[in-house]
Amino acid sequence: MTIDKKRLYASSATLLLVLLVAMFLPTKLAKAVSALLLIAFAVVIRTTLKKRTVLSINKREVLLLISAISGVWLVLYYLSGMHFGFYKNLTPLSVETFFTHLLPGIIIIVSTELIRYVLLAQNQRAVNVITYVIGVLSEMIILYPIASITTFNRFMSAVGGTLFPAITANALYNHVSKRYGSYPNIVFRLVTTMYIFVLPAYPSTPDSLFAFAKVLVPLFILAFLRMLYEKKKYFVPRRSKIAVRICAVILTLATTLMMMLISCKFRYRAIVIATESMTGEINKGDSVVYERYDDQLITEGQVIVFQKFDKRFVHRVVKIERINNQTIYYTKGDANDALDSGFISETDIEGVVLFKIAYLGYPSIWLHDLFK
Repeated sequence: MTIDKKRLYASSATLLLVLLVAMFLPTKLAKAVSALLLIAFAVVIRTTLKKRTVLSINKREVLLLISAISGVWLVLYYLSGMHFGFYKNLTPLSVETFFTHLLPGIIIIVSTELIRYVLLAQNQRAVNVITYVIGVLSEMIILYPIASITTFNRFMSAVGGTLFPAITANALYNHVSKRYGSYPNIVFRLVTTMYIFVLPAYPSTPDSLFAFAKVLVPLFILAFLRMLYEKKKYFVPRRSKIAVRICAVILTLATTLMMMLISCKFRYRAIVIATESMTGEINKGDSVVYERYDDQLITEGQVIVFQKFDKRFVHRVVKIERINNQTIYYTKGDANDALDSGFISETDIEGVVLFKIAYLGYPSIWLHDLFK
């Protein structure tokens, strides 16, 4: 192995190890340490390893295209707030936010992309893989270092909202960096990541839908770039093309439907059963799909979803009464010996159960139990 290769593998492996260690540091410290180390590594790597000039005649077009796409992405995201509403940003831009979140995030993004550009230029498969992992880790450090994952909900947000999108996004970043340079990636990442530390509010779009969009958008951009600028074509039998397209459409539609159900923001929704109170017809670990309550007629014997004591229940209606022009409902879990305490009114009802999908919710329950 030549000295250049030894230097290359040592540099990339050391950087990967450093970022892995930084993932376990407290959030603010993780960002500060990562920013300082990445900028130092960027200087070292760019001065010690060979660089190349991007020869693509389309690099300026791609830079403008990616800039436009990132702007459109942000505008569409905020337009979704017209439907879902907005949350007030709990970390608005201030001197503290600038130095603890915004500045380190910018340094991490710029340094990571400059490093990516040089490492990918070496055309070493193992280094390409390490570079990909470095990119994923840098995204996690900005948004969700491991030390900040203290509850089940934060774990799910980190995995679904940051890790999965980072996995698909870095496939795009590696592709773009190799062919068109680091600048398109820097622009895209700054616009689509750092807005949260600048703008005073952000849409309350369901996390599942937002994460789903973040996973798909990089893949669509990657396919779009290949269609526009890569002339190389491969022969694929017509039947295979049709089969692949059909599978892709079915998978996309199924995943989209699942995300819409899980988000609980549309007419039809889904939740996981985490207790044994309805064992028999609906068991622990099942997922039930229900229709949002909108003044439908509810009769005795129906299974409904309702809120009570700040918790969500899936129980059966066993008795209905009309008192003082108000309809009240008494409920009970099929496996419980007694009725639920008190009663519920129409304002407590979230929906009417339509059907169940057996065992689908067990992975969620297992993960939730790990945090208990």
